[in-house]
Amino acid sequence: MLREQFPILETRIYGRPLIYLDNAATTQKPLAVIEALSDYYKTLNSNIHRGVHHLAAEATELHEQTRGKIQRFIGARNSCEIVFTRGTTEAVNLVASSFAKRFFDGDDEVIVSGMEHHSNIVPWQLTGAKLRVIPFSDEGVLDLEALECLFTSKTRIVAVAHVSNSLGTVNPVRQIVEIAHSHGVPVLVDGAQAVAHTVVDVQQMGCDFYCLSGHKMYAPMGIGVLYGREELLSELPPYQGGGEMIKDVTFEHTTYNELPFRFEAGTPSVGDTLGLSAAIDFMQQAGMATIAAYEDDLLRYATRRLGEVDGLRIYGTAAHKAGVISFLIGESHPYDVGTLLDKMGIAVRTGHHCAQPVMDRYGIPGTVRASFALYNTHEEIDAFVEALKRIAPMLM
Repeated sequence: MLREQFPILETRIYGRPLIYLDNAATTQKPLAVIEALSDYYKTLNSNIHRGVHHLAAEATELHEQTRGKIQRFIGARNSCEIVFTRGTTEAVNLVASSFAKRFFDGDDEVIVSGMEHHSNIVPWQLTGAKLRVIPFSDEGVLDLEALECLFTSKTRIVAVAHVSNSLGTVNPVRQIVEIAHSHGVPVLVDGAQAVAHTVVDVQQMGCDFYCLSGHKMYAPMGIGVLYGREELLSELPPYQGGGEMIKDVTFEHTTYNELPFRFEAGTPSVGDTLGLSAAIDFMQQAGMATIAAYEDDLLRYATRRLGEVDGLRIYGTAAHKAGVISFLIGESHPYDVGTLLDKMGIAVRTGHHCAQPVMDRYGIPGTVRASFALYNTHEEIDAFVEALKRIAPMLM
């Protein structure tokens, strides 16, 4: 029934039914999200927070209702702690830029994990800070004893992924937060790969910042969220300047707006915001616990079946994983495997997955990555495995 709500899954690729296993890159969109986006532009298109006419008022109300919905969805205390961004990348850049302006003094260190996406590495490098890296084991498990040894008087913040996009490891973020806070250091969590697959409660987690992307949780591209603890957000200077983020402007001085608007310069992507609202409704109707259990079953089934493929080895075998499997077959290049799978209608991701340090850790150029969502099935996994069995002898 859920699967029927995704029209793109009826697509045929080279005459074969599409098997979409690239959900860590972006999820497909249900009809409810597509229709929310379409309805906005058909019936409600207007700028918000600025107009007194009916369309502007209604669009503003729905936009701000979405902010409150996200607050409740991730367990934030107040809607002012929810900042709209274009995605996780912009959210991390916002924090890195503003946090550095406020708290860095030119001799600073940031702790990141060895399995971070480039979007949680490069923004911190741009601040000029030195990165100290939490190592991980061959299985893809972070070494928390090593983390304890990384803190110094120069440590300003810890930035870590909730779920690794390249290995699927679910990191013990609550424990990491407790360790960091014991040293008086705040924590940013990259939640891009987590929010569509498990229940997220930022208060229970204890993190100071949490970043997410709509397009990885069945919403449109171009919309994301930064959660920031109100006390910390209040101390940060604006990330960008322009309309909306100000109260008063003269040629001599500008007074910035209150939270969260001081971080939302310019016209927001209202249609995408309403699409995100519809996506949250969709996931909650399905049930986050139900989604998590179903995807865990898919992961376990796929892992077991992939063991039947000669020469296949999986990278990332942590006990606690989300629905991501990275692998190689023999000495074959991941691009070759992905290209052959595509000819069979199967969409996977190949390469370093914007996590090049992970591949360097294993001494490989990249992997083939299959990643699952609530609309995938055992039958699709069976077809995927049988395709790999056909491919493997060609590449060995």
